[in-house]
Formats: sequence, C-alpha cells, structure tokens
Amino acid sequence: MKTVYFDCFAGISGDMVIGALIDAGVNSAFIEKTAESLGLTGFEISTEKILKNGISGTSFKVHTTKDQPHRKLSDITDIIMRSGLHESVKDHSLIIFNNIAKAEAHIHLKPIEEIHFHEIGAVDSIIDICCAAAAIHEMKIQRIVSSPLNTGRGFIKTAHGQLPVPAPATAEILKGIPVYSTDTNAELTTPTGAAIIAHYALSYTPIPEMKINSIGYGAGSRNLDIPNLLRVYIGETAALEGVLSDEIIEIETSIDDMNPEFYSYLFNVLFDDGALDVVLIPVFMKKNRPGHILKVITPPEKSESVISRIFTETSTSGVRITNTSRRILARKTVTVETPYGTVKVKIHEMNGKTVTVSPEYEECRILAAENDIPLKRVYDSALQEAYKTI
Repeated sequence: MKTVYFDCFAGISGDMVIGALIDAGVNSAFIEKTAESLGLTGFEISTEKILKNGISGTSFKVHTTKDQPHRKLSDITDIIMRSGLHESVKDHSLIIFNNIAKAEAHIHLKPIEEIHFHEIGAVDSIIDICCAAAAIHEMKIQRIVSSPLNTGRGFIKTAHGQLPVPAPATAEILKGIPVYSTDTNAELTTPTGAAIIAHYALSYTPIPEMKINSIGYGAGSRNLDIPNLLRVYIGETAALEGVLSDEIIEIETSIDDMNPEFYSYLFNVLFDDGALDVVLIPVFMKKNRPGHILKVITPPEKSESVISRIFTETSTSGVRITNTSRRILARKTVTVETPYGTVKVKIHEMNGKTVTVSPEYEECRILAAENDIPLKRVYDSALQEAYKTI
C-alpha cells in the first residue's frame, strides 16, 4: 500500500508540505501548472534547494506581486469550483477550507459565512492547500500517517494582534491530534499545515513498518535551533490481501423539526444520488427535544449532489463534512440452488480465506413468502449451499 509518513519534528506548514513532496519526487512543473489552473493573479512561484542546519531541503514559496483581497469562504469556494483542478482535488481542498472556516467561526463567535479569512485567504494559502491536495492525488497515495505535531511556543503577530502559539484557530483544528512543544520559540505548526494534516492523516504514530522508496525535506523560512524542515517518507506498507482501500466523504446533520414520514423518501433519493450508505440515529437535542442525526457516506465525486439533496429535502440549514478512509473486503457473488429457488450469495474474503457469507435478503424474503415458510429456513439453506462452493 503506497504510504506517506509526515515526520513533523519541526511542525508543518503549507509551503513545507509542497516543498517536501517536490523534494520526494513530485514534479515542480506539475505544481506550477496546478497553481495556474486556479485562475488567480498577482503571484509568482519559486522553488529552490537550500540548507537548514546542514541538511538539504526544497523551499517552495508563493510571492505576491500585488495586494490580495480578504476573502470569505464563498469566495474561496468559487475560486476552487471554477478552477481546472481534478474533481477529487476540489473536494479535498473544499473540505480543508471548510474545516478552517469552522475553526475560525468557533473562535470569533461568528457564523461561518461571515468569516473573513486574513492570512489563510491569501493567494499563497490557497495555492498551498490546493497544490498539496493535487500532489497527493497525483502520487496515488493510499495511506497517510503522521508523527505527533511540534507546535512551537511563544507569540505571533496576526491581523488580530499578538496571539499565543499555537494560534487559536490552529489549536481548534488540532483537537484530538497529539501535539507537543519544545524550547523552540516560534510558530512551527500553522493553520494551513494543521488543516492539511488533520484532513489527511489516518493516525499519529511513530513511523510504521514500511519499505521506504524516497525521502523529501520541505524547508521552512526560519533559521532555528532545530532544522526548520518537514520530512516525508514515501514507500510501501503491508496491506491485507483482499482488503481494498478508498476515500469517502461522511456528511452529517442533526434534525429535530422534520416530518418523520419524509425520511423514507429521503433515503431512496439519496441512494439514487450515489450515497453508499444512509443512517438515521435517534438523539435528544437542545431543550431535550427528540431528533435524529442523519449520516450519509458517499464517494467524493458524489458529495456535492448529496449535500444539495439534503438541503432541498430536509429542514436542516447546515451539514458537517468529514473526509475519511475505509477498508473494504474483496467480494464475489455466487448463485446457489435451494429447495425453494435460486439465491445470490455474497462471499467476502481476506488473505485467501472466507470471512463472511451473506445471502441476499430480498431474494430470500421473496422465496419465503412464495413457499409460505420462515425466512430463516431459506436463509440457512442458502448458506449451506454457498459453503459447498468455498
């Protein structure tokens, strides 16, 4: 399984991510072409090899040549959606920016649509995030793992004045992620870097057992007591035979004011829109009102149509979006003959061995009704015949 390990001993920033991936083998011309596809103006890109504490790394910088406007999330969304990026790259980039916007909205006590991005809305941050997503997609990475993050310490100057390290938005993004600080008096993990790694990393551990094919160092702009570098290892980790991996989007919303009769129709149209799974969880919400959490799992390329459907068919005014990975057992389907008729059976395998055997419910239900017998009798008969084929 193609794996990238981010070694964040000196933190992580957007430009360090790009520099490290270029240093590990991503073509810099591809990164420049990706940046140009965003349709932005007033910037130049530079890539060069430099030394940090005697270690060679790649410095990636976006230089602005004219003033950039402060942008809202809707402005950044328009830039990404109108760009020439691959649809999957657009999805990942939008999720990263949405996560940053949620953090900013929480910190500043404002609705997400009213948040004005300052540093994060600048052209360099937009390029960093979109190019990072494009590079990971181009490399066909299947798994991303990270070390705990070194945040640094001290204070930084921002549009809101002097703020502690990590910056409040960065700290919000890093909830649930293992972090630490050393004696280095600097901001080592930036909001952009935090948002990128929080979105992609499956776990935060020491380097996993892997066969390393390439190593890259992305250089930061500071001269510190430690090498101001982000190190990435790219290689292969062992994968379970027969276990497939892909990326999915989980969309979630809480609803307490909708006619429950509508849910049946909602499930049907969500599956028609490409949803992989739809789950409804009963909960108690504010003021002890009974409600439901609607969770929908969808491929990245179907996420926008599913979100649109949720907005048009439910009473919700907002959804939560999470990018995640899943592992899927390889499957095959066999058709078996039972005393009551034919039934399709799904057989799941791992490492060459059968893990689960599942007769198709609908076919068993129809045969049980036609033969006026218990459903479990048809089901057990189909299982018995299926095991004969294994």
